[in-house]
Amino acid sequence: MRGLTPAKIAGLCGGKLVGGGDIARREVSSITRDSRECAPGCLFAAIPGARTDGHDHLESAKENGAICALCQREPDYKGLPYVLVDDTQRALGAIAAFYRGEFAVPVVGITGSVGKTSAKEMTAAVLSQRFDTMSTDGNYNNELGVPLTLFRLGEDTEAAVVEMGISASGEMERLTAMVRPNIAVITCVGYSHLEGLGSLEGVLRAKTAVTSGMGSDGVLILNGDDELLRGYEAPLRKVYYGLGDGCQVRAEGLRALGLDGMEFDIVSSLGRAHARIGAFGEHLVYAALAAAAVGIELGLGYDEITAGIAAYRPVGRRSNAIDSGGIVVIDDCYNSNPNSAVSALRSLSLLGPRRVAILGDMLELGADSPALHEAVGRFAGEKCELVLTCGEMAGHISAAAEGLCRTMHYESKSELISALPGVIERGDKVLVKASRGMRFEDISEALKSL
Repeated sequence: MRGLTPAKIAGLCGGKLVGGGDIARREVSSITRDSRECAPGCLFAAIPGARTDGHDHLESAKENGAICALCQREPDYKGLPYVLVDDTQRALGAIAAFYRGEFAVPVVGITGSVGKTSAKEMTAAVLSQRFDTMSTDGNYNNELGVPLTLFRLGEDTEAAVVEMGISASGEMERLTAMVRPNIAVITCVGYSHLEGLGSLEGVLRAKTAVTSGMGSDGVLILNGDDELLRGYEAPLRKVYYGLGDGCQVRAEGLRALGLDGMEFDIVSSLGRAHARIGAFGEHLVYAALAAAAVGIELGLGYDEITAGIAAYRPVGRRSNAIDSGGIVVIDDCYNSNPNSAVSALRSLSLLGPRRVAILGDMLELGADSPALHEAVGRFAGEKCELVLTCGEMAGHISAAAEGLCRTMHYESKSELISALPGVIERGDKVLVKASRGMRFEDISEALKSL
């Protein structure tokens, strides 16, 4: 890592180096919060968590190669030098903000209520056609994950794509102070984290706060089909992407290819080019357009942009379509909110019958949660032949879908799984979607074994 020594780190975060000696001036090789991932020369960040406290793992960190730790209390283990700070997580943010400034490479920040990860992966795939591109791994998109992402910037990095996720007001200001994106993508403003953000207008304010960390020459790339984003008076230059005529980067001639993906034409200042996405989900067209807009801003041509779009593959349990012995399972249970649920159901509707939706609770929606679940239920009832639900709030989904299609609600996940062999038929296309806390991956796995 460029220029980061324990002594420098202590100065950056107002900490006190304890037991440093010669280590104080030694450049650390990396920074990690997991003692099992420590490597020779690394700094171990001791984070207190709900299940385990990093302060209890300093000995393991040293055994795996750590030369120093970052702590917010005096550790019991005294065999490893440490920098003592008030708050380890905030200290990581201060270090990350400095480290980001050491690299004069284009940094793309990606946020929004829905589609952040798909847009991040698609953008990284496009930029990788020309640049050595670093991008966020997994769900390292919050106030703890973003610093660890930025610490992966290296001498060979030519561009970076950083996902920025928030759930409360004020978080985006802290994230963008670290990331300082040259280009920011906002995918949409939707019903996500309403408990912390209050309303759609609150979501808009929180997401657009990304501009507070951007320079006057920064560029905002916005979903032009999102009404709130379309009306946003930004302090920076705006580029819109979407399907509407007013979008500078738009898609025309969309054609669904079933499980094989989507194809369409990209129309922009570069002219027209044919693009194909080799993954399931209509929503991926928006991710591809966002990536195309970023690529155009950074000087890429259509050959590179369309090659990157074709190279995209879904990650984790996001719209991962699997043909499992005659049953198509659309494993989209990584997370859910009303916008992403409707988007997933719309994609499901592109497939032939029978369409089955297995839906669970959408969490953190605040006082409007019952009505928002009912709205999803009505949409599901219009798009599916069968809706199965599980969860306290998901009961509103099945109640709203009743009369529009066949519905069944189950009191427990185990009860639903036990019922699957009797209700799922060969040839069914089955969407599985719920908030992460519902752990619906158990249902996806059960479907795959039918």
